[in-house]
Amino acid sequence: MQINPSIFKAYDIRGIVPSTIHEEMAEALGKAFGMAALAEGEKAVAVGRDGRLSGPSLSAALMRGLAATGIEVIDVGMVTTPMLYFAASTLAGSGIQVTGSHNPKDYNGFKMVLAGRAIYGEEIQALRRAIDGQDWVLPQQAGTIRQVDVGAAYRERIVSGIKLERPMKIVVDSGNGIAGASAPAIFRALGCEVTELFSEVDGNFPNHHPDPSKPENLKDLIKALQNGDAELGLAFDGDGDRLGIVTKDGQNIYPDRQMMLFARDVLSREPGARILFDVKCSQRLAPEIEAAGGVPEMYKTGHSLIKARMKEIDSPLGGEMSGHIFFKERWYGFDDGTYAGARLLEILSRVPDAGMVLNALPTSFSTPELNVACKEGEPHAVVDALIKSAKFAAPAKISTIDGVRVDWPDGFGLIRASNTTPVLVLRFEGHTQQAMERIEGDMLALLRSVKPDANLAAAAH
Repeated sequence: MQINPSIFKAYDIRGIVPSTIHEEMAEALGKAFGMAALAEGEKAVAVGRDGRLSGPSLSAALMRGLAATGIEVIDVGMVTTPMLYFAASTLAGSGIQVTGSHNPKDYNGFKMVLAGRAIYGEEIQALRRAIDGQDWVLPQQAGTIRQVDVGAAYRERIVSGIKLERPMKIVVDSGNGIAGASAPAIFRALGCEVTELFSEVDGNFPNHHPDPSKPENLKDLIKALQNGDAELGLAFDGDGDRLGIVTKDGQNIYPDRQMMLFARDVLSREPGARILFDVKCSQRLAPEIEAAGGVPEMYKTGHSLIKARMKEIDSPLGGEMSGHIFFKERWYGFDDGTYAGARLLEILSRVPDAGMVLNALPTSFSTPELNVACKEGEPHAVVDALIKSAKFAAPAKISTIDGVRVDWPDGFGLIRASNTTPVLVLRFEGHTQQAMERIEGDMLALLRSVKPDANLAAAAH
């Protein structure tokens, strides 16, 4: 079977239905993944799907493929990606979520956990080679498929571990994504009064796209906060693994600032711990982690990469600028928008004015994430050239862990290659507007020295 190789991304498999993602491909993936799971001694694989219109047929095909290898399939139905991760932490060691995440409605794909780890890179390419070669030996006896509802156990696990000091009034915008089916009820069970926006799961996303990292998708939430008496707004992405936060006065609290609050809280119980964050995060974050008694570590962008690194260094908390927050302390170490929201409410319930605490978190002047379109395969070549030619006088510090990040005393600039689309990702931050503009000028001059035709555009996810 010829499968389009472009769907095998760095952290997951993703493409357009039915041109590159279809039932035949899903069934073949089931066989390839089933063989890989058996090779690791795994007996069962959990399968979930988000609210996309193509989800039922793709997950059915995937489960057929898995069962054909003799694997026991645990069908957890329509759930958030974190609920699938929960199933893969409690019912089985492996799992696959059929999800298009925050991509447009005609996309779908697969996020995978194999023997307790989120697979990425070479392991995803190995599945591609197995599908291309059709090299599987199937047993006479197929595995079984059984349906399990994890909703109650998942809700109980969150609610039993989180304690609010006072009831809170919140607005929850699920953007017609899958989180709408579970998150509002969980927040009510924690003692919140919840106003719901777009909780009805609808793969057409009729109101706005479920991606809280884009300010235009938060307009309805901001309006609801202005018109009502809730003190905080929470927004989820399409598959529920990322969280957006808006204050009563309409301020968007970006994930790197959320991490300051989470780090202080976690470090109060785990002093000296290493706290992980990706290269796109604010320069203000590391000093806050140090001030709270922790050891900051900057790492590559990518939810699978952060999870793997957290395991290596036994970190209790990690976070990405994109909105993935990973709690190992009191939780399982996977990214979960609902759980991160519950932890945030627990912290803010200890103070009378949630907005005041959030707005007081250190901040800077920063650009949104910017993209420079490239030819397929070009971004990594450009970054290699930048690494060779990047020369900045002291006190600038250059990091090349993921692209080129240059930190000055008053801000930073970043140019890295996206692992999911053929673009360069840029971000500039300054303690003042002037510093941000200076840094942007210096970094763009560096970029144009190796790619003279570079054109900037605000990132469209």
